[in-house]
Amino acid sequence: MRLFAKHRIATLFSPAFAVCLAMPCFAQADSADPAVGSSAGKSLWEMFLAGGPLLLPIVICSFVLLLVVFERSVSLRRRRVVPRLFSERFLLQTGEGALTKNEALQRCLENDSLVARVFASAVRKWGKPAVEVEQAVIDEGERMANEMRRFLRVINGVATVCPLMGLLGTVWGMMQAFEAIAGNSAMGRPDLLAGGISGALLSTAAGLSVAIPALILYLWFVGRVDMLVMEIDRYGQELVNLISAEALEERRSKPRGTKAKKAA
Repeated sequence: MRLFAKHRIATLFSPAFAVCLAMPCFAQADSADPAVGSSAGKSLWEMFLAGGPLLLPIVICSFVLLLVVFERSVSLRRRRVVPRLFSERFLLQTGEGALTKNEALQRCLENDSLVARVFASAVRKWGKPAVEVEQAVIDEGERMANEMRRFLRVINGVATVCPLMGLLGTVWGMMQAFEAIAGNSAMGRPDLLAGGISGALLSTAAGLSVAIPALILYLWFVGRVDMLVMEIDRYGQELVNLISAEALEERRSKPRGTKAKKAA
């Protein structure tokens, strides 16, 4: 668990500092080339300004991504969605007949997990035909699935928009670089073109540095939500087989059949 927590913290903070990590790499590449000595030794703020105006929205997107990932990581914890101890104990007590309808509903209302809401929806149909109980589980399960998928579109949006903003920033920077060359004597001045291209490409690198972790996190969250939805559906189906009218009638008939065999 500690290793998983450390890995999660590192994953959460990687998008926010991806832009900052990309900037020193460009600084080292510039300083390694003596022909581009004017761009060597730039500070982080100077490289941020060199990236153009579209670098600011990319940085903002990285912090929005950080907040959403942190919120979803907390909200999609197993004990908040499908606490295994509560689910298995609830189904065991219901199957043994240790809980009445009101007691089972009270247990569900006292637990704030998502699977408890699905159980509560099914318990309200206690004793009804299996089709009605199952439909109640499906309807509530869809609402819980939509709640678990909340804000995932934000992560997908960051993964989609950041590379486009980076590309637009690069195009904008290239246009400015060629305009600067057109207004000066370009003969023997390759540093004018190289410096402009370096600053223009910085926005593309920043956009990709945010978009790649965002896409990976989006796919991971989608997979986790699907796994939790399948688990809720499995527990819900087990509850349907315990509290539907057909299941209750079958349980009542079993003791009678046993007594009849003993009497015979």
